[in-house]
Amino acid sequence: QVQLVESGGGLVQAGGSLRLSCAASGRSFSSYGMNWYRQAPGKEREFVASISWSGAITSYADSVKGRFTISVDNAKNTVYLQVNSLKPEDTAVYYCAVPSLNYRGQGTQVTVSS
Repeated sequence: QVQLVESGGGLVQAGGSLRLSCAASGRSFSSYGMNWYRQAPGKEREFVASISWSGAITSYADSVKGRFTISVDNAKNTVYLQVNSLKPEDTAVYYCAVPSLNYRGQGTQVTVSS
């Protein structure tokens, strides 16, 4: 059974940092890219970042460039999202997904207080 399990969210003050994790299991993901998305209440889902499973190719939304860093640990089958310099507008449920396989996790809440 394929599972994507996010963790690492929480409540943080503006300017703070968190490291989000997405643990993948149930099959090989070596041929696929992983994405992070976020969705705030009442808003559309927003692409945040993506990474190839090798880690060689990354992409970011303009709104997070320079503040967020996506990485992958192949040995642990885990993708990370380091989120720095957080702003209140970063508040959302963050979840990981494998778009080409239509897999996604349940998400982890990030709340940034001003």
